[in-house]
Amino acid sequence: MPSVQNLPQWLNHRAAGVLLHPSSLPGGYGIGCLGQSARDWIDFLSDAGFSYWQMCPVGPTGFGDSPYQVFSSSAGNPYFIDWEPLISLGYIRNEDLHSINHFAPFQVDYGSLWETFFPLMRVAHRNFLKNSLPLEKKYGSLDEFKKIHTSWLDPFAKFQTLKTKNDLKPWWMWDDEDKNAEKYRIPDAWSEEYDFHIFLQFIFRSQWEIIHQYAKSKKVSLIGDLPIYVAPDSSDTWNNPELFQIGKDGKFQAVAGVPPDYFNESGQLWGNPLYDWEKMHTNGYDWWVNRIQDQLDLFEVVRIDHFRGFHDYWSIPEGSTDAKRGEWETGPGAKFWEKMKKSFPLLPFLAEDLGDINKGVRNLRISSGLPGMAVLQFAFDGNPQNLYLPHNLSKDLVLYTGTHDNDTSGGWYYSTDEETRSFFRNYLNIDGSTPGWDMLRHAYRSVSQLVVVLAQDLLSLGSEARLNTPGEPCGNWQWRMTAEQFTNLRNHSCGYLREQAILADRFREKLR
Repeated sequence: MPSVQNLPQWLNHRAAGVLLHPSSLPGGYGIGCLGQSARDWIDFLSDAGFSYWQMCPVGPTGFGDSPYQVFSSSAGNPYFIDWEPLISLGYIRNEDLHSINHFAPFQVDYGSLWETFFPLMRVAHRNFLKNSLPLEKKYGSLDEFKKIHTSWLDPFAKFQTLKTKNDLKPWWMWDDEDKNAEKYRIPDAWSEEYDFHIFLQFIFRSQWEIIHQYAKSKKVSLIGDLPIYVAPDSSDTWNNPELFQIGKDGKFQAVAGVPPDYFNESGQLWGNPLYDWEKMHTNGYDWWVNRIQDQLDLFEVVRIDHFRGFHDYWSIPEGSTDAKRGEWETGPGAKFWEKMKKSFPLLPFLAEDLGDINKGVRNLRISSGLPGMAVLQFAFDGNPQNLYLPHNLSKDLVLYTGTHDNDTSGGWYYSTDEETRSFFRNYLNIDGSTPGWDMLRHAYRSVSQLVVVLAQDLLSLGSEARLNTPGEPCGNWQWRMTAEQFTNLRNHSCGYLREQAILADRFREKLR
């Protein structure tokens, strides 16, 4: 199989990473945050020989709680804000947080979090309005922050203000005057709401930068994740409807998805608005350049989800109840990636090219100089020519034991059929008693420059710890690592992981 001949600079060395979304970090306050638990996690990664921390998109989630359907491509999720600095600065009292500090430590209860988090944060904001000096002394000038990020920050704050004004309905159901982003101005009656969302993003970005710099000091790089499509109900679509296949009446002309296949006879109807690629080409893909740059302010490397959509995409007529009536349309192809290479010559990208991928998609990825992905859980179907088996891999494929959409390795092994389990055991020459660790050891010894493992596999967890099940509307994105689990991992597995990284030439100190 052809491969990228000259790997991007960031992939020039053998390394290993862990996939863990910030929401899954241990700690109080109902969800993982950018506080001490994030620093402790980075310390563990560094000590265990990992060079990368990969996560899902970190934008503000809405209905369904999916990080792949966020209100803005560039904004941060306020839930990840660490409360401790706000307590120390006097904006909120520790006793005020009693309700949010007693959620179950092993999962995120998004419904209860939404009901408690924002009222408490509004208390902190009102106290900030009375005296902004403590916060600005800690994080810098709010006005300077607004100037730097105004291109996405102002539309996002307006969008969130209007959602509140319109009872949280999607933007195409708003009052006619509110739908028009170009003409909208914040009235005085809603200025505090607008300022509140600026305040949240200021804290998020400030705390993120502190954690990011800490990771750099420990030689741990961050890998982010950028969905190819934006959410239907987002500041991206509300503020830029002309860049999407959206009519003047605000209705989507076609939406995204994937066609019927062996696993789903109706296909998948995602519902995301499709791009007007011709208009974007005319504009020099500037919107995309800005979108990616916003991500590269947060991460060293960005995974591009559903890379296939740049080659061809499944277009489903609006109003369809499933994906059957869709048609393949031609994407922007090489001309898009030529622009990205000029704008980002170091190519800090990873293309998600999993699933039903044709030769044209692979040729586009390879000609663009981007590494792709392989998933070890998909390798053991009994076919020795399976592209994901270690002996068929190439250096430009980042090897995952599993992704956020997969079961844990243990969950996969014990739920799959015996024929697959037998092939797995025979191929790896193991007894199958520790499938997660067996996968890690063999992935480390593969030719792939970068190996990424699930945090749940380091804890030897089963299906109860699965983060997301595609097609299941409820129960996703909730898993959290407990403080006890993390302590055990750090105390009992750190040295072994470091030894494995050294044996396989993936030890982080060799990367600098």
